[in-house]
Amino acid sequence: MGHAYTPGLRVTARTLVRKRRLLPIHGQVLVEASARVEAQTVVARTELPGRVQTVNAINLLGITPEEIRDYMLVKPGDRVEKDQVLAENRPLISWFKTRVLSPIAGSVETVSEVTGQVLLREPPRPLELTAFMDGRVVEVLPREGVVVETAGAFIQGIFGIGGETWGRLAVAVDGPAQPLTADRVRPEHRGCIVVGGSFVGEDCFRRAREVGVAGLVAGGLHDADLKRLLGYDLGVAITGTERVGFTLVITEGFGQVPMARKTFDLFRSLEGRKASMSGATQIRAGVLRPEVIVPEAAGERAAEPEDGVARRGALREGELVRVIRDPFFGRLGRVRALPQELRPIASGTHCRVLEAEFDGGEVVVIPRANVEIIEG
Repeated sequence: MGHAYTPGLRVTARTLVRKRRLLPIHGQVLVEASARVEAQTVVARTELPGRVQTVNAINLLGITPEEIRDYMLVKPGDRVEKDQVLAENRPLISWFKTRVLSPIAGSVETVSEVTGQVLLREPPRPLELTAFMDGRVVEVLPREGVVVETAGAFIQGIFGIGGETWGRLAVAVDGPAQPLTADRVRPEHRGCIVVGGSFVGEDCFRRAREVGVAGLVAGGLHDADLKRLLGYDLGVAITGTERVGFTLVITEGFGQVPMARKTFDLFRSLEGRKASMSGATQIRAGVLRPEVIVPEAAGERAAEPEDGVARRGALREGELVRVIRDPFFGRLGRVRALPQELRPIASGTHCRVLEAEFDGGEVVVIPRANVEIIEG
């Protein structure tokens, strides 16, 4: 039997998920090991340095850089208020006095005798780090953060935008092939993660913002709608920092693509449960998938330990795969055979292929690079 390694999406009802929740700079960890936490629990806190603003004092005063300290009324380390006088000249006639005012409230960072500039720093910005998902703290990383663990369902998508959020799962369509339209996003979905079927579009985005949903999940979307939502072309980059009013996760790809039946049925079985989701996606330099995590309810059987992240699976006969390129883009099938010899394809090249059987018994030959494993 042929053998290959193919990237796959995790879609599983039960696994053990571990998340490292780390501060960008050292701070204070607020919870202890073994503590039970909820998604919104603040587990660590720090202060981010404020932005620096430059004041070109010598130009305002008409002096040389070497003279700057003789005119300063404050020194490095001093706190200043907005419009406070930082420096002034001392003319014989007071009408000609020039004052340099602080454009911000903050502190004096440096006074340079080389450039004649005064650097001011805005007050530090507090940053609170949440647990992101309901679970238990299994490790405390002093001054850095914690590792949170939870057992439950883990569903990865193809593409997403927006940061981390959480809310109750609400399935708003009747089947995986049904688009999520604006009329299906109702006022009672405020704060929820709303799950659709094959498609979500611009009208639904507007409605989601009006209602105040936490997130949207669907099989596909049009790139033009995405551009209008963001206000710019996304290009190839890492997502997750966009601020559009909600988090969006696409499970299948661009266009109108029915959500995989396995994924939709799993969402349906979890309806009403609290879920955490992230739209962060990275295609290059280390794959990062958007995800939805649904912790098990208290008293449910714990899952077997796994690494809790997308793994690279071995492509084998009987494996469930999704086609990720035309002409069968988005279709699901089972691997029926993995020929070892290279075979010609439509482009004229020779490559390793597989035989896949779709629902209904249709068998097609597809390059192995054109599929991904649906892992569960």
